[in-house]
Amino acid sequence: MSDTGGVTTLHDPSLHSFASDNYSGAHPEILAALVDANGGHVGSYGADPYTARFGELVVEHFGEGSTVHPVLTGTGANVVALQALVPRWGAVVCAATAHIYTDEGGAPERLGGLKLLTVPTPDGKLTPESIDRQAYGWGDQQRPQPLAVSITQTTEMGTAYSVAEITAITEHAHSLGMRVHLDGARIANAAASTGATLRQLTRDAGVDVVSFGGTKNGLLLGESVVSLTENELPGITYIRKMDAQLGSKLRFVSAQFVALLEDGLWLRSATHSNAMAERLRSQLVALPGVTITQEVQANAVFAILPQRVIEPVRARHRFYDWNRATGEVRLMCSFDTTEADVDALVASIRDQIEVAA
Repeated sequence: MSDTGGVTTLHDPSLHSFASDNYSGAHPEILAALVDANGGHVGSYGADPYTARFGELVVEHFGEGSTVHPVLTGTGANVVALQALVPRWGAVVCAATAHIYTDEGGAPERLGGLKLLTVPTPDGKLTPESIDRQAYGWGDQQRPQPLAVSITQTTEMGTAYSVAEITAITEHAHSLGMRVHLDGARIANAAASTGATLRQLTRDAGVDVVSFGGTKNGLLLGESVVSLTENELPGITYIRKMDAQLGSKLRFVSAQFVALLEDGLWLRSATHSNAMAERLRSQLVALPGVTITQEVQANAVFAILPQRVIEPVRARHRFYDWNRATGEVRLMCSFDTTEADVDALVASIRDQIEVAA
């Protein structure tokens, strides 16, 4: 124990990596909000003033009629949203790289009871044409019924949908009787990249329900489900509880989102992490043997590095492989990534390229 009664620090607080925006700590303003929300007694399970204020802010940012359901995890948000959107016999069309398909332990299918129908994409984005590869077979009892589309913003490839691209998807999906879910774990980065508001990227574009993320943008914990068609999702309140996503002391999740949304912190943090990714990209393209594989539109940089460079650099600056066969890696920037962090990573890569030459 420390002299102040807290825990002993077990890591190097000065160490920043490029492995994931989940690696970062909580933003100081978020921690301050948690302290402000502490003390005394308020109602549990969302019957508190912070959750009420969060609801007001959601209306301000997503439009009149929007309602919010704070949850505990991003996977939980996606499962709750999709279960509320699709009946038991329904299927969800998504990209083959979508987080709900590749990184959630099969939760939408195992816990949610929904079939995911995937389509390959070069950049993580669905299109009306690619949706049609799986959107068929209605009325065929032998086939899971494709009743929803799920898009990820930003995508797992670091790309951002424009408002026009989302609108084209929702119009096509709705014409087929399908609803649209948006996994917005990094929607703040998409807004910073495109210049669009949260409402323009969702309600105005025709999206039905959003998994609105915060953990990748400076929250300590907690995510949320924003329903844009509340009258058509009457069971979401019960589904959240059934899926073990209703926290008893929900004020602490909501207070973080209040701090994120009230004063523009969500956009400031996302704008910064995007800028650090662009700084990284602009320096990497000048290095011999390095290839940027995806357009950098948010806080992710996908690059092919010379094979002999990867492990020595990873030892100092942690990051993940994306495709080991080709040497493609993913480099993620966060709200607290600094210019010095970026420059140090690039210097390490440059030094190892020179050593390997």
